[in-house]
Amino acid sequence: MIKQKIFLVGVVFIVLISCKTSQLRQSATPEAGMIKVSILYPNEKGKTFDMDYYEKNHMPMMAGFLGKNLKFYEIDKGIAGRTPNDEIPFVAVGYFYCSDLTEYNKAVGQNIDAIRNDIKKYTNIQPTIQISEIKQVKHNIVK
Repeated sequence: MIKQKIFLVGVVFIVLISCKTSQLRQSATPEAGMIKVSILYPNEKGKTFDMDYYEKNHMPMMAGFLGKNLKFYEIDKGIAGRTPNDEIPFVAVGYFYCSDLTEYNKAVGQNIDAIRNDIKKYTNIQPTIQISEIKQVKHNIVK
């Protein structure tokens, strides 16, 4: 009985250490040269936004469409404006960090109908989209 438990623990240990490091998640760090797609949802009177659906359905769907070109994505939820009395300028902002703009455009173009139909499920806001090239990433090193 004890030998069987030791054997099972050994097998589990071997399986765990044999996992490929390539299967580990890449770090979510922007790099110069990456493409950053910002999707901004302006805060306007009478507009709605379902953050739960956006997080659990829309963004994972988009990640599937973008495939290996997508390095990572982020979701921001607006919580405050410039001053305590200001309304939030955007209810949400989504970001895609990709390697190649041509591949991004191709993936979106091939799935545009599904994307447009899904947007209707979480918001009635017309998003503003900006595509940028990351020119520089610097980390603040405080001594």
